[in-house]
Amino acid sequence: MDIAITGSIAYDYLMRFPGKFHEHIIADKLDHLSVSFLVEDMKRHWGGVAANIAYTLALLRQTPPPKLVGTAGKDFGEYRAWLENAGVDTSPVRQIDDVFTASCFINTDAVNSQIVTFASGAMAYARNFALAELLPNRPDFVVISPNDPGAMRRYVDECRASGIPFMYDPSQQVAWMDGTSIRYGIERCNILICNDYEFEIILQKTGWTLEGVLDCVPTVIITRGEQGASIYTEGTCITVPVFPAERIADPTGVGDAFRAGVLRGLSAGWPWKLCGEVGALCATYVLENVGTQNHTFTPAQFAARFRTIFDDQGALDALSG
Repeated sequence: MDIAITGSIAYDYLMRFPGKFHEHIIADKLDHLSVSFLVEDMKRHWGGVAANIAYTLALLRQTPPPKLVGTAGKDFGEYRAWLENAGVDTSPVRQIDDVFTASCFINTDAVNSQIVTFASGAMAYARNFALAELLPNRPDFVVISPNDPGAMRRYVDECRASGIPFMYDPSQQVAWMDGTSIRYGIERCNILICNDYEFEIILQKTGWTLEGVLDCVPTVIITRGEQGASIYTEGTCITVPVFPAERIADPTGVGDAFRAGVLRGLSAGWPWKLCGEVGALCATYVLENVGTQNHTFTPAQFAARFRTIFDDQGALDALSG
């Protein structure tokens, strides 16, 4: 399956706050919020939702290589080389030499709550490029992940007009989108994926219920942190547990890796339960490392670890083939 992943390409600046955010926020003073958190350290990592998904999908030996679709800045050269070396096709990425690549500043506290600030940089130019312009051949499947809002809307329309099935992953952008914009993407997608907090925002802004969303979308996937994930499809709900972690380093990018696992399963034609379980192990690899692209594994290593908890009935042998 030829998969094109659209969305953000960014540098992540990861910080760790040793306390708990909620202990420093006064609930009845939120309209005059003024807080400062002294962090222990800060490191720069490769990031961006689309790039993160593509990286893990490449580790899973997706064929043909996943195509990363987005805009990056004049500082993208080293990052492009990193992704290409990992097996990602970056030829659709357009480099805007007047600006810097998007930057994401993520502060995580002692209980893994996060405060995120995102500077769009080159991502703001994504709306200027059509999928047909960036992808010479029609892909089999498209992922529309957080991006410039205009680009997200454009790609929804292009996929719909061309009959290309797509996964809609509004994620962090639901905070800025209004109900009409959110409904527009959901009503046209084949798969909706988000976390439980984002899903509650979707319900509030659209006025829908879970049942209302399920009436619009064939498959809805909601990730639930330590509670795993729920996959609603064909009138059933499949519960996917988390894969036990050897250590917990940082939660940033866990959801992106989960999406990569699900996509690899879809490409291989695996049942939904197995798709979710592969996603769960991908997520754990990220959770055990600081940074969204600092994990690595071979197909054999992945399959061996997977089989310590889950039963793939030999399906993962295809990763090495």
